[in-house]
This record gives sequence, C-alpha cells and structure tokens, in this order.
Amino acid sequence: MSSSDSQNHLSTAFEARPARYRALFISDLHLGTRAAQAESLLEFLRHHDADVIYLVGDIVDFWRVKRGPIWLQSHNDVLQKLLRKVRKGSRIILVPGNHDEAMRDYCGMWFGGIEIHRDVIHRAADGRRYLVMHGDEFDVVVRYARWIAFLGDRSYEFALWCNHPLNWLRRRFGFGYWSLSAFLKLRVKSAVNFISEFERALAEQAKRCNVDGVICGHIHHAADRVLDGVRYLNCGDWVESCTALAEDDRGQIHLIRWHEATAARQKASSATIGTPLIALDCGAQKPPPHEIQPPQREWDEALALGQRSAALLDASLSTPMREQQLKACEGRLD
Repeated sequence: MSSSDSQNHLSTAFEARPARYRALFISDLHLGTRAAQAESLLEFLRHHDADVIYLVGDIVDFWRVKRGPIWLQSHNDVLQKLLRKVRKGSRIILVPGNHDEAMRDYCGMWFGGIEIHRDVIHRAADGRRYLVMHGDEFDVVVRYARWIAFLGDRSYEFALWCNHPLNWLRRRFGFGYWSLSAFLKLRVKSAVNFISEFERALAEQAKRCNVDGVICGHIHHAADRVLDGVRYLNCGDWVESCTALAEDDRGQIHLIRWHEATAARQKASSATIGTPLIALDCGAQKPPPHEIQPPQREWDEALALGQRSAALLDASLSTPMREQQLKACEGRLD
C-alpha cells in the first residue's frame, strides 16, 4: 500500500463484530488529562480487535497526575477494555513513553497480562521487521532541557483545552471535529522543522537496528512515509487526531483516522435516511419503500366485496325506516 493510500484509509468496520487485525498500534492516550478522548478510543476498541495490540507510550499521563489527575469513568473503562481483550486472547505490549516513564523500571515484567518492554521488534506477515518505540529518546528537548519540555507541556495543554469550547461551537453550527492545537503545531515553522528532524532521527535508528521500518508516537503527528529507504510510521495520538495503525493478514500496515471514519459513516447514514424524503418533496408519485401495495387482483376483489356489502345494507332498510333515520339525523343537527 502506498503512503498516500495509507494516510487516506478510512476504517469501515462498523458491523456488530469487530474487525480483526494481526496487530494494532496506538499511542499517546494521555489518560488522566482532560484532553484524553477516552470515549472515542472506547468506540474504536469496540469495532477493532487484534492478535497483538501495541501501546506505544504515554498511555497514562503521570506528569499531569502529579499535579492532580482528571480521571473520568471513561478512563477506567479504557483500561478495563484493554484488560478484557487480554482475557479474550489478545497479546498487549506496553512500550512506555516519557509521560509514563516510571513504567520503564518494570521493563521485562507482566502486569495483568500486559507485557512491558522498552522497545520491541515487530515482524509483519510479509516478513518485514519494524522497530516499535515511543521516540522521546530522540527528542533533544526532552533529553537535555526537561524544564523547557515541562513548560512546553503546559502551553500544549492550554492549546488542547481550547479545542473543547471551539469544537462545541463547531458542532452547534454543524461542523466536524477540528484541532486548534494540531493546526498551530503545523503552522509554526520551528515545530515543522522539529517534526522533520525527529522523523529523520527515527529513520536513522531503524537503519542502525537493521530493520525495514520504525513505528513510534510521541509527537502527536500521524504519518506514513518512506525516508531514505526506511518506512517511518507514527501512530498519532488520542488527544487531537484520534489515529491508529493497523496491520492486516497480508502484512499491509495502514493508518486509521477514526474521526474521519466516524464522520463518513454518519454522512452515509444520513444520505440513506434522507433519500426517500427528498423524493417525496419533489412530488414523486411513487410511494415510500415502507408502504406495501396489495396485488391488483386482491385489491379489485376487496373493492367489489365492499360494494356488494353496501348494496345489501341499503336494500335491507325499508323506505319508511330510511325516512325515519333521516328525520332523526336532521333533529340532531338542529
């Protein structure tokens, strides 16, 4: 699958049974923050399943938890949903990020059936090998200027907060979800340069590990591109874009943009429901699909039977009786 096809791929798995993949890759959930879109993630997990699910870092935001968590019931539901998938046979691998770096002390251990690894190599069905890591190790700000990273995190948190009232207004006017923080990030030249440098650094690391590609998260910017012969894949996030990576049985990995997939489903559903109404408004004589017309022969027989019944009823009344009934009706009307 080409890079452009991967980025434009929309998940169409909305049937009762979830779509099954060989592997799913999700990152940057940031549970414990107001920005976490846990409800959207829950809906995604209901419609998608996999033999292996990789949690590629920043699952629980311990940076925010230390300042006072914003822990909603939906955040609990996400964790319970993941544990339920383990019980049903899925293998879940956690690769900690910088916001949940405390979990790195437990690499090599299992908790509730969830494996914890600093990084791992995933072998796809087509034989290609991908290095799976969060990617903060190649963020020079996080590594060498943590105070700037914390300051930037607070600024980014404010931009994410602005998404809520902005999208409330957009919904009132009939518009879909739009991320102000993502827009600003892609319009600031220094941020664009940082993303580019980050991607090249990850591609170089993949070359050093002698693998075909790298799957990461961290920068909240979903991507699927080839850099100097190395396939670079970024899961994106679940605070802005709500994206994930999925590998099918043929080893093809594509990007799922959940907001776009949901919007496409709703649009298709609205078009299907609205079609008969448009036909009626245009003066079409054809009845709506839910109105069932009887066969013509049965219709004629029923009509004839009704006419004969009326004739018999009329004949059964004598002329004096009819005159008496007419006078009674005139008295009631007076």
